[in-house]
Amino acid sequence: MKIASVADVKAHLSAYLKTTETGPVVVTKNGRAVAVLVGVSNDEEVEQLLLAHSRKLQEILSAADQRLAAGRGLGHNEFWQQVDAAPKPAAVRPRARKKSVRTPRKTA
Repeated sequence: MKIASVADVKAHLSAYLKTTETGPVVVTKNGRAVAVLVGVSNDEEVEQLLLAHSRKLQEILSAADQRLAAGRGLGHNEFWQQVDAAPKPAAVRPRARKKSVRTPRKTA
């Protein structure tokens, strides 16, 4: 792990991006950590990082944990039975374009 100031990271961003291949870089401002640069190798890693820090996802998971703790969760088999029994969505068809209707012009 490397630690660098915002000013140094701004001045040498490419070098710090290269450094993230071997570990995270902690970015500091006035001596306090304000960000972390983390290297990623594919889109899946990016998605995992974003989801890990998603406040909305954390709220959903927390609510699910509370339901499970209260005994209101579904077992594995029951969950899949409900999925199989759920109505399947209709195929999405492109909308038909409306034909424009031209009205004849009135002549004077």
